[in-house]
Amino acid sequence: MNAIILTAIWGVVMMFSGVAFKNKSIPKYLAIIGLLIVIIANTTEFATGSPIIHINIHNMLKFEKYNLLFIDIAFLCTLIYFLLSGTDIEKVGPHVGEYFALIFFVLCGVSIVATFNTLLMFFIGIEILSIPLYILTGSEKRNLKSNEAALKYFLMGAFSTGIMLMGIAFIYGGNPNASFFIDKIQIGEGHMPVLIAVGLLFTLVSLSFKVSAAPFHFWTPDVYDGAPTVFTSFMSTIVKAAGFFAFIRLFEHSFGTMHDQWQKLIVIITISTLLIGNVTAVFQQSVKRMLAYSSIAQAGFMLLALFALNDKAKEGIMLYTAAYSLASIGLFGVLTKMEDFTIEGFNGLAKQQPMIAFAATICLLSLTGVPLTAGFQSKFFMLMAAVDNGHQFWLVIVAVMFAAISAYYYFRVIQAMYFKEPSQHDATIIHSVSFQFKFMLIVVAFLVVVIGIYPEIIIGWMYR
Repeated sequence: MNAIILTAIWGVVMMFSGVAFKNKSIPKYLAIIGLLIVIIANTTEFATGSPIIHINIHNMLKFEKYNLLFIDIAFLCTLIYFLLSGTDIEKVGPHVGEYFALIFFVLCGVSIVATFNTLLMFFIGIEILSIPLYILTGSEKRNLKSNEAALKYFLMGAFSTGIMLMGIAFIYGGNPNASFFIDKIQIGEGHMPVLIAVGLLFTLVSLSFKVSAAPFHFWTPDVYDGAPTVFTSFMSTIVKAAGFFAFIRLFEHSFGTMHDQWQKLIVIITISTLLIGNVTAVFQQSVKRMLAYSSIAQAGFMLLALFALNDKAKEGIMLYTAAYSLASIGLFGVLTKMEDFTIEGFNGLAKQQPMIAFAATICLLSLTGVPLTAGFQSKFFMLMAAVDNGHQFWLVIVAVMFAAISAYYYFRVIQAMYFKEPSQHDATIIHSVSFQFKFMLIVVAFLVVVIGIYPEIIIGWMYR
């Protein structure tokens, strides 16, 4: 409860900060202070089980340790994002306070999405999470690509929202308890009622739009490529992870007893996502667009948690949230400083900026799933969850094969940084960077390695 209330309040504070302060750096520091307060308050609720402000929510939200831990991980990754890329947010446009306010409103949506207990709160959480993103995508008003991306995102988002509402209506109409509470939609064993089946299908399609799972992914490359790079970093990490958490929470509580009847649909979507994401990423020349397609491929691995729907899957989604968010935030942070987003633009980066190249390499290795990185552990837990499920073992083999394919396009960037010369010896590959940026980038790389060696640092908190 602390996280929902405080993020909403601090979002309003950030709105007024844009009016009250002329210095563009002050909103960044206010945002960092506010996020620290929210993290401390949420961690206190995690430890004590009691919120600071008690409100009768009529059981529409459920605050359990598992949910609160996810919120903590999402907020800590956002804090690292602020510390690493806060200066770049200032450069997007004149409305810095409003940008941070929108991010806080997104975090409020993340908190609701992680704790919803009714279909109505699920819908409200998804919308609070999505609407500010449409604005952030089009925040570069003089950039036609940004305007186009915002329009596409808004239209696709509105379309998927309509499908979601129709799905919720069918689920409500089809469940014998006539309830919006997700625990009361449980329909036992046997054949799924037609209305429930239609509602499940519509909800599955809508959430697949939100998390950019194929074949509902087509908005993702253009939106991620057109949006300001610093906001693409946030959209493709914390927001995507929250979407998957909502996915798992809804399907586990509402349709868990009918798992066998919809599991095959998840298998089809998972394979399509892995295939389209990885194969298309191979042919990209822009690193930013390549990361957009690779985010689709990573969504395919996250779908294994929904396919398995067991304890290993819950542990895996926690690890994936931290591993994928940290590695992508680090890489997009480097991209914001680049002169050229193409793979050739990375040529010789290791000679000009060895520390940045090293940190970027660690992040790329993590996204690939190389051992001793957080990405390896998260992929391993997802595969173990699918194995423990006991069905469709061949899906695990397919996922491993696609992980091997992903090594090709990630290693192309590493090869460019270390084994190629820049096109001009006096060319500036990267903008001037501060010591703080380099330090935070090394911190990100360090955390990626620490989680890869010692995943219990996250998983252990689930059982305290």
